[in-house]
Amino acid sequence: MNKLNKQQIVDYFNRSYKAVDGLWFMKVEKKYGFDSALEIDAEVWTVMGKIQARMMKVILGHENNPNVLLESLVTKLEIEGFRFTAEKTENGFRIKIDDCPWHNLMIKSGRKHLSRIIGKTVCSTEYQAWISELANSMKFEFKSQICCESKRCIIDFIEQH
Repeated sequence: MNKLNKQQIVDYFNRSYKAVDGLWFMKVEKKYGFDSALEIDAEVWTVMGKIQARMMKVILGHENNPNVLLESLVTKLEIEGFRFTAEKTENGFRIKIDDCPWHNLMIKSGRKHLSRIIGKTVCSTEYQAWISELANSMKFEFKSQICCESKRCIIDFIEQH
């Protein structure tokens, strides 16, 4: 009896996922203040990042290593609607994000002024969670971020020896 096609179902869940993230943040912020909401958001994205990374590892059927981290992050970014490129480097890989749907949602909701703070916290938290699950020999460094008024996010993932 389902009248939705697969793409409509994916779009429905994608939009719901993004909406619930923003709604719960604003409700926590209203009740406890921005700093508490951001602190809880970081805790949530630490756990969510680990859940997503573990799920991706199972789906892709791989073991932990830098190549799996790259493949998993590329898949995640594609699913979430980012416009980006990824390239291997001498000691890891680099992701360049030209369009971030999360930043776009902050602008659309009239909260662009908070995007820098939220983006720095959530992205750092989330990427660290993925690294801890898939390639703990890696570290990452932001060279630039869209939410910090740069044209693009540039993130270097570097293998530590």
